[in-house]
Amino acid sequence: MYIGKTPTVGNFQVCDAISVVNGQAAYTLQVGGVNVAPESANHMLVSLNGILQKPGSSFTISGSTMTFASNLATGDVIDFVQILGNVLDIGQPSDDTVTAAKLNDNVISGQTALTSEPDDTDEFLVSDAGTIKRIDYSLIKGGGITMADSWRLSSSFTGDANPISSNLERVDTDGYGQLGTGMTESSGTFTFPQTGIYFIIYQASFVADAGSGAEDHFSELLITTDNSSYSTANNGWTHTSSGARYTSCVTHHILDVTNTSNVKVRLKVNVAASNTTTSGDSGITLTGATFIRLGDT
Repeated sequence: MYIGKTPTVGNFQVCDAISVVNGQAAYTLQVGGVNVAPESANHMLVSLNGILQKPGSSFTISGSTMTFASNLATGDVIDFVQILGNVLDIGQPSDDTVTAAKLNDNVISGQTALTSEPDDTDEFLVSDAGTIKRIDYSLIKGGGITMADSWRLSSSFTGDANPISSNLERVDTDGYGQLGTGMTESSGTFTFPQTGIYFIIYQASFVADAGSGAEDHFSELLITTDNSSYSTANNGWTHTSSGARYTSCVTHHILDVTNTSNVKVRLKVNVAASNTTTSGDSGITLTGATFIRLGDT
């Protein structure tokens, strides 16, 4: 029961033009060349020869077939057939007709019902302050952290490296757990899988020559934002003496990756003596880096 004017709702459609066939009473209803089935004859407006027809007596409906009470003849004209839809149900919107203005700012829609856990390839439409965005399910389930990946030096080398460009591998032992699509590496250059704010941890371990005196060793995290010139974002510094040969240092950086083609990372070591070893191992991380995506840029 309504107080005042009854809301005007429905799924109003005007059917395609219908050509009368002499001696034929039944005609197929289509919209845009696709068969349509009205709720009932009472949910239709039908004009024949300029006269509105009475539902149920002048015509009936079965599925997408409308049948007049008597055969039509040459010269008859079906002026229009309008389908009102269910007057208490707005029906299903046509494709590409729901705009951002019709969605609540916090609505998320992807499936009719989440009867099973989606996977990372599923996509959802999200309205963010009136702007519709398509996002991966992995961004929803991850609570902001959508990627975590670790790489290491698999074998040791001596001397400087700018950058470390060989024997780099993704960690694959001791229950290693990677989250999301990880980093890619080519000749020592690390490329990010998507834009975002990343936390980078770089660890380097050194073994100085037993006969050497006091030495300084550096681990440098190199960043480029134009895919060309690199600068030192963080510098780890460690010192060995003749009585302390083994040492390591850790440095870290929070990086805004606004463009995955331009923003990249390299790992550099600078040692005091050419015979100083940067330690690597394929079974344990001695020198390497961890990348964690914290959220959107």
